[in-house]
Order: sequence, then structure tokens, then C-alpha cells
Amino acid sequence: MRIPWSERGSSAPAGRKSRASSRRWRLLLVPAIGIAVICQISLTGSAGASTAASASANAANRAQNQGTVIPNRMNELDCNGWSKEYRTVRHMAGMNCVDPISLVGGKANHFDDNGWYIGHDEPSVKFISSTPGSGNTMSYDIKLPVDPTAAPTATGSVTNYGELSPAPWFGLPMCDSDSYPQNPCTPDSDSNVGTNQPNAAGSAFMELQLYPPGYTPFPDAPSCSATKWCAALTIDSLECNFNFFTCNNNCEEPTNFAFLQTNGVPTGPPGPQLANVQTFLPNSHTLLINQGDVIQLSITDPHQGFTATIHDRTTGQTGWIIASAKNGFMNTNLSTCNGTPYTFHAEYSTAKINNRVPWAALEGGVLMETEIGHSEVCGSLTNNDPVLLGYPDGSTFEDDNIYDTCMGGSEGTDIGQGPCTVTSVNGDGSPATAYCQNATTQGPYGPAACPTPDATANVHCEMADGYCLPQGARTYLVNGNPEPGWSDTNECFDNRFQNGDLDYDGVSYAKNAWPNGSPNHPTSFQYVGPFLANGQPYPSIQYETDASGSARLCAQNGQGCVIPPISAEFYPYWSLGSSNSALGSKLTSCVWNFGANQPNTINNFGGDKQYGGPDLSWFFGTNISKVYPNPEFSGACSGGSYA
Repeated sequence: MRIPWSERGSSAPAGRKSRASSRRWRLLLVPAIGIAVICQISLTGSAGASTAASASANAANRAQNQGTVIPNRMNELDCNGWSKEYRTVRHMAGMNCVDPISLVGGKANHFDDNGWYIGHDEPSVKFISSTPGSGNTMSYDIKLPVDPTAAPTATGSVTNYGELSPAPWFGLPMCDSDSYPQNPCTPDSDSNVGTNQPNAAGSAFMELQLYPPGYTPFPDAPSCSATKWCAALTIDSLECNFNFFTCNNNCEEPTNFAFLQTNGVPTGPPGPQLANVQTFLPNSHTLLINQGDVIQLSITDPHQGFTATIHDRTTGQTGWIIASAKNGFMNTNLSTCNGTPYTFHAEYSTAKINNRVPWAALEGGVLMETEIGHSEVCGSLTNNDPVLLGYPDGSTFEDDNIYDTCMGGSEGTDIGQGPCTVTSVNGDGSPATAYCQNATTQGPYGPAACPTPDATANVHCEMADGYCLPQGARTYLVNGNPEPGWSDTNECFDNRFQNGDLDYDGVSYAKNAWPNGSPNHPTSFQYVGPFLANGQPYPSIQYETDASGSARLCAQNGQGCVIPPISAEFYPYWSLGSSNSALGSKLTSCVWNFGANQPNTINNFGGDKQYGGPDLSWFFGTNISKVYPNPEFSGACSGGSYA
């Protein structure tokens, strides 16, 4: 687990102390209730698995008995990690969170979390249908990427999927009466209003995220495994009332999180109030999926709770999770941040165009999305920034080989960003202000100097490259005992002092890094669908991305809000490719691909032009196309032009 603060003033030590002295100086005592001892990820089938399941069940029972749950001091009440009151179990600066908007002068604007930038880059396909059930019941057939046999390189001549995206995901709106704008919500009903109106239903955002391999352990890195994929159900809410008149800065974006499990039992408490390290540690029942496997992903909404299921058609394994009060899911009170055991359900009956989440930058809806903009590959790393955490029960977590700055690789001959000096802290010990060296931002011709070194100025600058993982095996300590971690490359994830690669020099924006048929790059993330409960397809689509919301040169009038972002070398796009099997579908001969043109591409829909222009009627940071007939099922899927 990684937290960007401890009893230290800088992410770069002024002088290297002895190991024992350094440990005493940096040890952060977290007064968390019920935090369990961290178990070893690689020990599947160990006592840790049964302990995690028991802890999750006990937490759920305790929550049900209490009715209202007072948060632990360490929790997931702010997915972005910038709460003034609570420390975050898995602080990744919002890398796996939802991208919110705010309203300034009645117009949609960037959202900041206590002064910190938290935007995203999420190219998506939105699927539209007026068929009852299309908003809550669907399935997809997917073939997971396969990484090259050659190791990734610092030049980007060889890449793996974990460098390109930390999480492809599938999403839709959920009911949560305690989320923005704090109104009642009727599950599975088009009576809910999804646009930003005073009577809009309380709405949360579900993402069924898939995590590529290569960078472990999950509590302080993006992967469950060095070689296999895993998946988790996340549900993000927003603790603000209508028009953002009031937001609770202590719990702005609470998140429920649970891995998909072969026994359906969460590894730890999913609810934001009680989430602990075990919540983010896979165990022997976590569904791990081989590269290249064909899987069926299903979303249903029975009475017992919203259910996400993945069936691995290659191995026969199945994993699922139910977002129920019984399993420990909770919603959050705007005034107190307290939790109430809650069984989540989808918000809408149909996937009509305006059935969406009124506080989210993306205008979905039923979405397939790929999170990008979180990776810089490096020749070397500098500015060592160890992670050392201690808990009241005496357990500890220590990862000494973590860094803040990328050298070479994506940075070329330039000096990477960071380190940052924390100059003041909040009452909970989190940074209130921090000043960073070599900060950069989007420039007209490439990275440019940030106008301020202040990380809390919310000026859309890349303040530091970290967190950065060194290539190869490394050892971290749990209760003083060595455990194995792994990173395929010297990799920086741009998620410590800001969320993303805001100067656009990373792997996601490199022209020849994405799947293109070369054996030096991974195969594409391929999928067919979604399909309705009756097996029929969704008739219409839109392409969209919230990339412009992160671009410093994108103005509220839409000027500069272009795809690719100004100074980005490349922007990946959706295409359709011919397929002999179409992953088993009998309704199409095509599969969706994401990245660059593939050898089997029959239509790329204009490449990066498919995303259209900024939607000034909603949020200038969201680019979205007009509505098109779903091309995957048009004719013989031979690829007509959208020009």
C-alpha cells in the first residue's frame, strides 16, 4: 500500500539515513480500526484466504447490526486520496476512480478534490438502446490481450498492455440516494432523471474493471499478478448536493471495491468506511485469467443485488461478486461520512441517450472504456521515496524501492518530474501544500514548464512522475517478512501528485506503442457486444472521451479541446476487424479493437477523429460524436464510411 505522506517533508530525502533510523523517522502510525495483517499475494490457498473471507463476513455482519457505520481512520471514503480527515488505504491519486465535473457559474467545469487535480483520460464507446432491460442486463464476449514474448524496452520499441492502460472497463449508472444530487432513486427505472436537474435521481457510477498483468502488488501497483489478469467491481459515489453547493471535503468520492471471486466472497470489506488492505489483496479465490483467454462478461440486476460475473470460456473458471449489504457494500452520508449497508441496483431500465450519471464527465450510459495516460517507461529511476507504514496492532508494510522521477525513456533527454516537497500537512497528516521540481504541462509543441511548482494549484501540470517501480523483482516487507513484488519495466504511473501524464510524453500517447499487428506490441483488447438479455445487439453508438478535461490548453469556449490533445503524438481509437470466429457470436463477423490499425481492420471510423468535438452543452472537456447505427451489426460488417 502506498500513501503520499508520512512524517517527512520531502519525497527526496536530504541525506540517506541508516535503514533503522529511516524506518523510525518515516513510520506512519495509522489509527485504523480493524485493519488486518497484510497477507502475501502469491500464497494462494493459504490461511490468508480464509482469514480475508472471515474478516469480510464479520465486517458485513457488524455493519448490518449497527445500521450506521462510523468510518475507520483509514478507508476508501475518498478514492482520490485527498480527504482532509481520512487516510486512504490504496492511494493512487484517483487512477481507478470516476472523473467528476463541477459547476462554476452554472457551467460545467473541472472538479478538484481539496485543491488537487483528479481528471482522467477515458476513450469510450457508448451503447444506446430503448429496449427494457438494456440499462441493467447485458453481456460481452472478450479476448484478452497477449503481451510480446520479448521484454518491454525503455525506448518503447516493445510494449506490454500494462503500460498502455491500467484498466479497460465496462460501466453503467447505479442508484444511490446518498450520492449527487442527494435525491431518491428508483432502481431499474426510466423514471429517474439523469441530466443535471434539481429532481435528478441520486446516482453512482459502476465500473467493472479488468487489470492487466506485470506490476505488483496491487495495494501499491496496478496489477494482481505478474502474468495474469484479474477484475474488480467498483462503484463510485459523489458526496455533493445539487449544483455542488455543498460537498463534504472529507469524503468527496467514496468507492466500494471488490475483486471478482470464484466463491463470490470479497477478499476484505468492500464498503468505503471499513475497507482495509485485505480489500485490495487477491486471495486463493480471486479469479485470475490467462492472457489470451476468451471470457464472457455478464451484468445482471436480480433482487439480491447488482451482480457482475466473468466466465472464462478457455479454462471453465467463473468469478462473480454481488454488490449487496450482505457482502459489505455501503453508501455514504453526505453530512457525516458514515456508512449504511446498502444493496446496489442499476439506475435505469433502458440505455437511452440521456440515461446517465449527472455528475460524471463521460456521458454514459452503457460504456466500454479504456483508461489511458498513466505510464512512462524509463531508462532509470531517481529520487527514492520509500513507503513505510505502521498500524496500531503492530503490523507494518515497507516498500523501499519506490521512486518519484523517470530518467530517459519517455522523458527523452529531459529531466523527469519531481521530487516534491510537502510544506504543510492537514490534521490527518496528508499534504496540504507541496512544491515540486521540474513540473511540466501541455505545451503547443510538446511538454512545457508548469507556471507554478505548487501541486495544489489545480493548474493541470505533471508535478511528479511517481509512483515509479523499478524493473524486475523487488522485495517488500510485511511485518518484517520479505514478500515478492514485480515490475516488467522501469515504470512511472503519474499518480502521486496528480492523476495522469499531463505533458503527454508517455507510452499511451506514443505513435508506435499500441497494438498494430506487430509481435513487439500486445494483441488488441478484443470484444463483441454488448448483447441484450434476449441476445440481440444495441442498435446505436457514440464515441466519446474526457481527455480534453485534462488538457491545460483546452478552454471553456472549446478552443484547444481537440483529439489528439495538443502536443500528443498519437491518440488510440476504436476500430472493427474481421474475425473468423467473432468470439463465438453468430450475429456479426467483426470484433471491436482498440489502439491503432490492425491487420484485420476493416473500418477505423476516421481514427482519432471519431471522438468529435467538445460538447459545450455539457462539459467542454468531453468530446463526443453524433449518434451512429451500431456498425458491428450493420450488413456484413464491411465498414461503411462515417464521413
